[in-house]
Amino acid sequence: MALLKILEVPNPLLKKKCEPVAEVTDEVRKLMDDMLETMYDAPGVGLAAPQVGILQRIVVIDVTRDNEPKHPYKMVNPVITAHSEETLMHDEGCLSVPEQYAPVERFETVTAEYTDENGQKQTLSADGLLAICIQHELEHLEGTLFIDHLSKVKRDMIVRRVEKERRWKNSHTEEE
Repeated sequence: MALLKILEVPNPLLKKKCEPVAEVTDEVRKLMDDMLETMYDAPGVGLAAPQVGILQRIVVIDVTRDNEPKHPYKMVNPVITAHSEETLMHDEGCLSVPEQYAPVERFETVTAEYTDENGQKQTLSADGLLAICIQHELEHLEGTLFIDHLSKVKRDMIVRRVEKERRWKNSHTEEE
């Protein structure tokens, strides 16, 4: 397995719509394993293929806590097929928008259908953090980031902060 580079805003690939995966191959399985390793290392609870520069409909998620056994979901071509009428507000962050958080309204529960790493069709009903994460990651496949739910002023402010932090890190890395 290998750690992949996570793209950050305002990288234009993050705004692109992803293509469906025709077949779950060894290459797709390796990508999902690499994405999981990258997500755990970051650390995060979800990662979509466009965040690592691959415009395919692939997502990995694991919302377990550090002291719990890992329970990763590897999703190919996931779609939300049902959701509750009830919504909730949740402070979200994103590995592509590092160290920035904002409240986003999400459905309380969702049902998703996807193909797993073995090529089998799966249905998953989720609530809580898992439901939020599914909605967040599937939006990545459409070229939507959580900051797109915010006002333009707030979104631009967050992107500027991320860019400023990246410039600061790069200038201090070069000095070492």
